[in-house]
Parts: sequence; structure tokens; C-alpha cells
Amino acid sequence: MQLTFKFKKRLLTRMFLTSLSIIALVGFGLAWLVNILHAQDNYNEETAQLIAEIPKVAAELREHDLLPASSDDWLEENNAPESYIIASCNADYRQIWTSSLAVDKGLFDTCERFNDIRHDSPPYYLNLADDKGYFIYLLSLEMSGSQYNLLVMKDAEKLEKELDKFSRRTYFRLAMVLALALVLLISAGYWGMRPLSRMRNELESVSSGKTKALSQDYPIELEGITQALNQLLSQSSAQQQRYQNAMNDLAHSLKTRLAAVHAITDDASLDKQGASERIMEQVSQMDLLVKYQLKRAMLGRKGLMHEQTLVAPLVNQLSQMLFKVYRDKQVQFTAYIPQEHVFPGDKGDLMELCGNLMENAFKLCISQVRVTARYSDAGEFELIVEDDGPGVEESLRQRIIERGVRADTQKAGQGIGLAVCNEIVISYNGILSIETSELEGAKFRITIPI
Repeated sequence: MQLTFKFKKRLLTRMFLTSLSIIALVGFGLAWLVNILHAQDNYNEETAQLIAEIPKVAAELREHDLLPASSDDWLEENNAPESYIIASCNADYRQIWTSSLAVDKGLFDTCERFNDIRHDSPPYYLNLADDKGYFIYLLSLEMSGSQYNLLVMKDAEKLEKELDKFSRRTYFRLAMVLALALVLLISAGYWGMRPLSRMRNELESVSSGKTKALSQDYPIELEGITQALNQLLSQSSAQQQRYQNAMNDLAHSLKTRLAAVHAITDDASLDKQGASERIMEQVSQMDLLVKYQLKRAMLGRKGLMHEQTLVAPLVNQLSQMLFKVYRDKQVQFTAYIPQEHVFPGDKGDLMELCGNLMENAFKLCISQVRVTARYSDAGEFELIVEDDGPGVEESLRQRIIERGVRADTQKAGQGIGLAVCNEIVISYNGILSIETSELEGAKFRITIPI
């Protein structure tokens, strides 16, 4: 429980940090882009304003057709008192004229300095000869076939303050967005983790044995996981049940062989060598039973239906063993089984079917047991085991094929033999039915399609 909580906490922390880092990275990137765009917008607006406010300079230049190459005094004549700090550059960005305000500040190398940064994106910023920062606004003019560039300089201090104010406002809004995003992430995280917390609780209930599967009403995103988990739980439960049933069936099958070994050791008519041979035969049968049950536990019934087994030799072998176990009853055993008839399945399955049904018949009969194997006209294999015992009441015929249910509670037994037979028959798509025999006892009929 504590380990699960720590895992959940680490998962939430990683999710929050990753999501918040992505949001912060995108947010700061957008803020940086917004500041750049704002500065460029200011530059463009200021440039447009300058173009609107100084048309007289361009008009006078065009009117007088004055060229800097012939005289440098023409610009001084047109340099009326104004509030702009201007430098005029030729096409090669050599400074050919400086406004009076620019002269007062000693800004005689503006064009040369601007030439070093003119390929950058606006706004243009320079520290000039008076050790102050200026934003440079470029106005291009063409006169008499020559290209001239007017550089209008504005003190950057005021504009920088405005840009800093805008930047602080942008990052403050970004901080508010990040704080809101953090709250939403925490809420979404805990809300999104609620189905996982519920799944954890249900898995703990499954682990403690309170429930057997997860509920079905999970969000659609988790349906695949819950279905896979339920399938895994079902397979695990089925595997565990197969192991349990196989061990019970093995104990039930070995009980008869052990009884046969005990009967052989008590049989005074057998010499030592004969008794040893019979005992080794039973031990060999026990070994086959153990292998069969372990294989069945691993693969299930469906994994064993791949063979054909002769019926007569196996029935004869089982009858010889049961004669030893029930020698005091002097049972009259009859088998109507053609030598060529085969059971359409595994030898271990046939041994379980015949062994359980014949043992019940020998145990409950008065004196007669009869086994018949045949093929019906419908193309089905039939195995019939009959006795002249008390039979089975109709009210019990369906119940006694369930595990743990016994018809005769006066005799020792576990109530799993008929259940094993029914499971085997069902795995072959067959039917196990209980009827009344002509011998006036029970008649067990197994019908399996070929």
C-alpha cells in the first residue's frame, strides 16, 4: 500500500513537472516573441510618424535638386530649427550631412556605425559617440538617380523604459497564466488519477480475495487495460483451478492404484516375482497418471485432444486391477468391445473415464459389471458402463457430476470422479448421461462425436 502510494506520488510529480516545464517553455517563448513584435511595431509606427512629419526635407531636396557631391552647404541652408537628430548617408553609408542637434552631440560617425548593424532586424540600437543609447530609424530617399539614407536618432532611455514596462507587464501576465496552469494541472492530475486509485483499490481487493475481477465502468481510455487485467485474472484463476483440480484428480486416481498395490501384496497366490511384476505395472500406471495430470494442469483439457486410443486393452487392464481391489466381491465382469474400436482422444482421458466409471461400478455393484463400446449410426463413439447396484435417483443424476457431490455418503470417497468424467466429456463436445441399466443398477453413457 505504501509502495503504491509512493509510486503514485512520483508519477504525479513527474507529470506536473513535465507539463509545467512545457507550458513554461512555450509561455516564455511566446512572451519573448511578443516583446520582439512589440518593439518592431513601435519601430514601424515611429518610422511612419517620421515620414509623415518631415516631408519638407524631401520636398526641398527635390525642389532644389541639390546633390551633396557638388556642395556640402546646401543641407546647412535647409537645416531649420527642429527637434530631430538626423544624419544623412550616401548609398555606401558614408556620412555626408549632420543636423545641428547631432552636431551639438558630436555624432559624426553615425552612418559608419549603422553600416555595421544595418543587416540586423529592426529596431536598430546603437551606443554613439556621446556614450548614450539611441534607436535608429532609417528613411531611404532617391534624388536625381542617387540613393540617400536619412538616419533619425531618438534617445533610447524613454523608449527603453516603455519597453521594459511592457515586458514586465507581459511576464507578470505569464506568471499568472503559469499559476493558473499549475492549479489546473494539479486538479486535472488528481481528477485523472481517480480511476487509477480506484483500480488500485480493486486490485487490492482481488489480491485479498474479496473480489475476483475489476469492475467494468472505467473511462474509455482505461477499458483496454481493465479488460486485459480481467482476462489475466481470469486466466490465472483458471490456471490455479486447473492445478487444484489436477491434484485432486491425481490423488483420486492414485488411490485406486495404491489399493491395487495393497491387494497385490496381500495376494498369497502370487509368488515374489509375480507380485513384483504386478506392483511395477501399477507403479508404471501411476507414473503415467502423474504425467497426464501435470500436462492437463498446464494445457487444460483442450490441449490433450490429439490422439486415438484402443479401448479394449485399456479396459481389460483396468478390470484386472479392479479384480484385485474388489476380489472379495467376486464380480462378474463382461466387456463388449471390438478390438478395433478406438477412443477419439488422449489415452489419459480414456483411462480417467474408464477408471472412474468402472471403479464406481465395481464398488457399488452387487455382482455384475458390464462395459460396452460401440459406434452409433449417427457417427458417435459410445462408452457404456453398467452395474446391478442400487442405481442413481433421478433427482441426483445431474448433481452428482458436480465436484464434491456424492450419491452414496455411506462409503468412502471424495465426490470428484464423476465430475472429472464430465469435464473430460464436455471438452470433447460430448455428453455424459445417467440412466437405469437393464441390470437394474446405474447405467453411465458417454457419447462423443467423431
